[in-house]
Amino acid sequence: MTYLQYSPDIETREPGEQESIDGIIQGMTQESQTVEKRDGHAVRASHAKSTACVIGKLIVAPGLPPELAQGLFAEPGTFDVAVRFAQGPGEKLGDRVSTHRGMSIKVFGVEGAKLPGHDAPTQDFVLASGTTFPAGTAAGFLSQAKKIGLTVPMPEGVKSAAASVARNINKVLNAVGAGPSPTLDFYGHPFSHPLIEEYFSQCPLRFGDHVAKIGAFPVAAEQQALADWQLNPHQDEDGFRQATVDYFAGNDAVFELRAQLWTDGETQPIEDTSVDWPTSESPYRTVATIRLPRQSAYGPDRVRYFDEVMTFRPAHSLEVHRPLGGVMRARLQVYQALGDFRHRENGIAAANTATIQDIPA
Repeated sequence: MTYLQYSPDIETREPGEQESIDGIIQGMTQESQTVEKRDGHAVRASHAKSTACVIGKLIVAPGLPPELAQGLFAEPGTFDVAVRFAQGPGEKLGDRVSTHRGMSIKVFGVEGAKLPGHDAPTQDFVLASGTTFPAGTAAGFLSQAKKIGLTVPMPEGVKSAAASVARNINKVLNAVGAGPSPTLDFYGHPFSHPLIEEYFSQCPLRFGDHVAKIGAFPVAAEQQALADWQLNPHQDEDGFRQATVDYFAGNDAVFELRAQLWTDGETQPIEDTSVDWPTSESPYRTVATIRLPRQSAYGPDRVRYFDEVMTFRPAHSLEVHRPLGGVMRARLQVYQALGDFRHRENGIAAANTATIQDIPA
């Protein structure tokens, strides 16, 4: 199999891209202002409601073939990690509005050249459920942000009803073998356990000499046993959080971190994140294991630090894992601007956390 090489010229900026990015920042800031006015507190503009805030280890697999032994994964080793699991929207909705999920990973003790402005020895991977980002491009991201902005002021009951419709449509799509709609998944995600989910970068990133998408796949037997778990949305509006906290009280969670290497510029576009890279052409292959031991997954001091102080951003990256494509170029600016807004409004200084010792127990 031929693994395509990374070079700076594989990216192609679309006309008016910076104007689209400016529009995304403006629109999502307005959404955040709406939520702040309603709730009295500024929250993350996406993945606002955390379900677990945990620490653990990332173990790079020994004996990786040359195409996988790249960047952070070039040599076997063990790194500390902080992982935040969360629901998707930029507001804290009750769980009957079952939304797509996020898994943000901060790897500590990482050496090497960083992206400009990143001065901590860390590498962040910001992942979400679903293999694609439906917006596709920065212009599509702007269009998506405008549509979501229209839903933010709506009553939660309306969102719950919309989520029910979206879930039912996705069930039909699954039944006929079409698979769920990534767009409908925003408010129509199944009532499944957060620790049985698979999480993906959705966008490509540099992978040393190559390019890849990244995925985190649950592999512990205790996680696999959750395959049929379903939330009763009428029983607990924070049921996903409670289920995840209960799991970590008695069990370890294990995810394999896998890379899907870029092998075909036609079927695996860099600039269109709405296209699912075919696994028949390039499967996800394990490069590391993330082990999250049993622990108190929602202690108040730690949650406050994860939710209010610590930042997870694609820009917190080694140069050899530079985010690629228009959506990622947008995120490099959007995360910074919206994070600055949130911290400024709440009067809390942001931390580009450098060591796991900075995280409260």
